[in-house]
Amino acid sequence: MIELIQFPWSPFCIVQRRILEFSGAPFKIIGIPNWDRSLVWRLTRQRYYGVPILRDGKSVVFEVSEESQVIAKYLDAKLELGLFPWELEGVQSLVWRYIESEIEGIAFKLNDVYWKEFVPAAERLHFLRHKERKFGRGCIEQWRVQQKDLRQVLAQKLLPFEEMLMRKPFLLDQRPRFVDFDLYGILGNFLYSGHYGLPRAHDHLKRWHARMNYLQLKSFAREKDLHP
Repeated sequence: MIELIQFPWSPFCIVQRRILEFSGAPFKIIGIPNWDRSLVWRLTRQRYYGVPILRDGKSVVFEVSEESQVIAKYLDAKLELGLFPWELEGVQSLVWRYIESEIEGIAFKLNDVYWKEFVPAAERLHFLRHKERKFGRGCIEQWRVQQKDLRQVLAQKLLPFEEMLMRKPFLLDQRPRFVDFDLYGILGNFLYSGHYGLPRAHDHLKRWHARMNYLQLKSFAREKDLHP
């Protein structure tokens, strides 16, 4: 059985978790504390300390760079999900880079404003230390002050996706591809605290998100059988 090693609010963990749910394949979630990556370090033979990683029997799968999609491509090939069709290769690479740079950077700041509500008390010191070492002392309070402006910037940066969904049910196609799951995971992090909703003006994005919540591969397999 595939095992997903993760912590629950990580946007990139949400991406892979939703892909696994979509597949219908059995899998197991192994949660680790945000501050303790010792299991990841051990499983990857001291080559990686990020999350998520996959363990599939004797295989341990993890990313090799900031712009790789090793885990998603492994799942796509193993479970035959159709997430990376060759005709969309270049387009998807451009879109996921936009999602993971322009959207993720704002989304996690907005979610982190409410960090005390979802980070367990025993892990808060390590969480805060990690954030302030990376982004500077008082960074989370600064994001709290900037909250309104950050939400406006996020809505603006989501506008291209709203436009992409005006005439299609998914971002690039008539069925979900990798970039749909990637955006879903980044927005999942933004929505994790429960204090936010998607921008009011983005009706198509909201309907897409509702579809993405419950998608199952088997429904698209049936479409393929009916329309070969």
